[in-house]
Amino acid sequence: MKTGERKVLVVDDEANQRMALASMLKGWGFETETAANGVEALAKIQSFAPHVMITDMMMPEMDGKELLRRIRKGYRTEPPAIVLTAFGSPEIAISTVHDLGAFWFLEKPLHPPSLRALLERAMTQSALENRSEVLERQLAQSGMLGALVGKSESMQEVFHLIRQVAPTSATVLITGESGTGKELAARAVHDLSHTSTGPFIALNCAGIPDTLIESELFGHEKGAFTGAIERRRGCFELAQNGTIFLDEVGEMPLALQAKLLRVLEGRKVRRLGAATEIDVNARVLAATNKPLEMAVKNGTFREDLYFRLNVLHIPLPPLREHLSDLAMIAKSLIEQLNAKHQCRVTGLSKEAYDMLMAYSWPGNVRELRNVLERAVILAGEGDVRPSHLPRNVSGQKPMEVVADGDGVAAIRLTAGTTVEEAERQLIQLTLKHTGNNKTRAAELLGISLKTLFNKLKQPEGE
Repeated sequence: MKTGERKVLVVDDEANQRMALASMLKGWGFETETAANGVEALAKIQSFAPHVMITDMMMPEMDGKELLRRIRKGYRTEPPAIVLTAFGSPEIAISTVHDLGAFWFLEKPLHPPSLRALLERAMTQSALENRSEVLERQLAQSGMLGALVGKSESMQEVFHLIRQVAPTSATVLITGESGTGKELAARAVHDLSHTSTGPFIALNCAGIPDTLIESELFGHEKGAFTGAIERRRGCFELAQNGTIFLDEVGEMPLALQAKLLRVLEGRKVRRLGAATEIDVNARVLAATNKPLEMAVKNGTFREDLYFRLNVLHIPLPPLREHLSDLAMIAKSLIEQLNAKHQCRVTGLSKEAYDMLMAYSWPGNVRELRNVLERAVILAGEGDVRPSHLPRNVSGQKPMEVVADGDGVAAIRLTAGTTVEEAERQLIQLTLKHTGNNKTRAAELLGISLKTLFNKLKQPEGE
């Protein structure tokens, strides 16, 4: 956080102590404001919007307890409060921290290093709460949570589950068909969690050979196996104080499942070839597109690991079950793809939208993104039209050219014809069929008009 984003309100009725504390905080790089009592503090919170508040307990007009009560009752976002007092006791500390929601309790005289350490931790909490509030506001206003999009009942249930599980440290199992957005859901959990300032490390268990996946997870020492020319940290170490996401965990080899279970229970990893274990502190999220209950019955997945991963469960619906979200999802994807490919596509034509809604989407949102990426590139600008969609989605039959005056009904190719020559013949035949209408020819060929002109400019043989 920058200095302007590290604001502290100091509340103390003793002027000398109040000013001395404010001066010390400024020396540490914090922007500070002061108040002599709870009444002044409430006004300063409105105008100054501090990220952290340091308040004395015993003050005239309104003491620290009443100040905290008023803040909890009247403010949606309350700054973490560090409470100071010269009359400390365990009972007061418990009441202040738990009942009144204070961040911490410190006795006077203050120990500056302890206060500074608490301030940094409180600033981190404030940043996390602000980030969470932004994401929740984004969800409420636009039907979005991170990169997930949808206002349907099924997606709102997903968002609700994410918001419930994110603040915890428990493992989460995310299930759903391929392409439903399991990694996006995992990232949303991470972004709303207490580990959001740490790394997010994703590992696809199905994309790594069995002989290498253990090294990817746990790391290895130099010389641990042939080819291990240097020490390497594994994903659990890389995810320290953050989140590790194990995608397609159902594909993990049985022998490695036992080792993963030990890590989850003991929070320690041993690199391949190492003599000692390393403590790890990483939130574990896992995902699968196969029913793990069946894998457990078939003996390909450990039951104890399944229960350990499935502490909290987020099921993602297939796209065909929330097609009411397709327009919103497509709009979001087109905006991303415009930026990626420097295009100016404005949206979907009614005909294209109807075709997308009629399709079954076996590949879910991932398939929709691929279809729209192709369409955005072909369209370049304006609306996506049916001609920009692949035939399996648009429902169009392969192009049929009826016999023209010369009796030509199809392209006859011989073995050895190059792709370029076949393409050139197809373009010429299509232009003949359309009466040299290049716009119509481009639509039939499924390419942009600009692409057609570029191909016509190419000399034969290129």
